Amino acid sequence: MDEDAVAREIVALARDWNSAIVSNDADKIGEFMTDDWVIVSWSGVTGRDDFLAYVRSGALGHTRMEPASEPRVRVHGDVATLVVRVVSTAQYGGADIDADEWTSDVFVHADGRWRCALTHITPVSPTS
Repeated sequence: MDEDAVAREIVALARDWNSAIVSNDADKIGEFMTDDWVIVSWSGVTGRDDFLAYVRSGALGHTRMEPASEPRVRVHGDVATLVVRVVSTAQYGGADIDADEWTSDVFVHADGRWRCALTHITPVSPTS
């Protein structure tokens, strides 16, 4: 496996996933996730189905999702990790939210494609 090629593929996949998130199309967003995907944030753990339900209902929407640092990809066989700083603008429960976060994604390769199994987000410290 050419790790540089996989890293480029993961970065491109993340870019496409960001575009899907900004489209607010839950089905399109879900194509990038494993069935058991979860996101871990300061508010706890949210599963794939709940996350996509928030998008479908309009309770959660994004208008911006952009990398703000160079991505760091590491490949370990059929698992790859991506760490990158991301800035986003979202609407949740009627409130606008501007976020600056470090994201860590764990991708797994199965059935001929990479999909994300875990996302962890950490707000950037005001002193960063």
